Amino acid sequence: MGLAVRNASLDGAEVGLRCEDGAIAAVGPGVEPRAGDEVIDGTGMALVPGLVNGHTHAAMTLFRGFADDLPLMEWLTGHIWPVEKRMDDDDVYWGTRLACVEMIRTGTTSFWDMYWHANATARAVEDAGVRAVTAAPLIDDSDPAKSQRACADAERSLERISGAGGALARPGLAPHAIYSLSERSLRWVAECSAELRIPVQIHLSETEDEVEGCLAERGVRPAAYLDQVGLLAPHTVLAHGCWLDRDELELIAERGATVVTNPVANLKLAVGRVFPYGAARQAGIEIGLGTDGAGSNNSLDLLSDAKTFALLQKNEARDPAAVTALEALEIATGQRSRLLGGRALEAGGPADFLLVRTDDPELALGALDAGLVYAASGTVVDTTVVAGRALMRDGVVAGAEEVVARARERARRLGLQPAGPPG
Repeated sequence: MGLAVRNASLDGAEVGLRCEDGAIAAVGPGVEPRAGDEVIDGTGMALVPGLVNGHTHAAMTLFRGFADDLPLMEWLTGHIWPVEKRMDDDDVYWGTRLACVEMIRTGTTSFWDMYWHANATARAVEDAGVRAVTAAPLIDDSDPAKSQRACADAERSLERISGAGGALARPGLAPHAIYSLSERSLRWVAECSAELRIPVQIHLSETEDEVEGCLAERGVRPAAYLDQVGLLAPHTVLAHGCWLDRDELELIAERGATVVTNPVANLKLAVGRVFPYGAARQAGIEIGLGTDGAGSNNSLDLLSDAKTFALLQKNEARDPAAVTALEALEIATGQRSRLLGGRALEAGGPADFLLVRTDDPELALGALDAGLVYAASGTVVDTTVVAGRALMRDGVVAGAEEVVARARERARRLGLQPAGPPG
């Protein structure tokens, strides 16, 4: 039995779509359901590829509204990291489940996650039905003496993720940043990822202090240093990149790594510079869009962030045409990076897609891509399908009430949520 959509629109034409075994079997005019299919009536709705959140820390939904309005390093070292040391598998599981509910509601079908207890993240991903690359942060405080233990912990985490995951949750490696890891650990990640053929995600050039520290300690800028240790590669996601210069951008393009920009989190944490997207595009870099964690954004609504991305880049370039709505939407759906894996809706592709309500005021008039990027938010999503399974229909995610209740319990345990009823 498959899943079928009828009477929906795609590129302005009325089409049908059928899914079998997690893939799109057929899409186009005249495609009809078969006997036994689960059928979705797409009347008044448009088909859109699922969004790909290229960088987040999903379980940080538990931190939403906690320690807001602080500088990045003060926020991390003084507030976030002390609480994270007390987190357990159940905290991360329910925090991630809450993130998955929010992402499903707003159209994200796949995300790249970096967080502690990554096995619990993988289990939550499988139970929620979305896709993710999951990895635990690797940190050794830039102390080579701590490297062996940190790398051994990372190996055990990979084994646990593989045991907890399945077809939807893929394991990865997540060296936290060049300022929190020794060269020995970074080289180990490069060797391990190449040997196991698994992806890597790392924070890079998020702040000016990171760049200045790298220049002072190593005599090169962060991207060049990452290249020296073997981590600038086609299987690497570089999160943020706000302070990359032109030479670094050309090096990243040459090596084939993907940069994921996180404009809303960068604005909220006031990192001081906008990601140089125009220069990155000119260099030929593959690009993705991320929300970062709910502790620093504080939303996981990637469609909303696509508008912020587009407007920031227009303003930075002093050119209203610097980024088109279609370009921003392609970045948000992961179609500007082979590593992120976004694809247009076509036969043989993964059955990850959305139905958005074109009768909603935000989408009722004008071009769909402009409506989605400039007028709408994730609230226009009616149906979210991942691997041929409808995770939301008519705006309803099954089990959401239990997930919210359990996440509140875990936040209270950690002292992140006041005792008693919300509000």
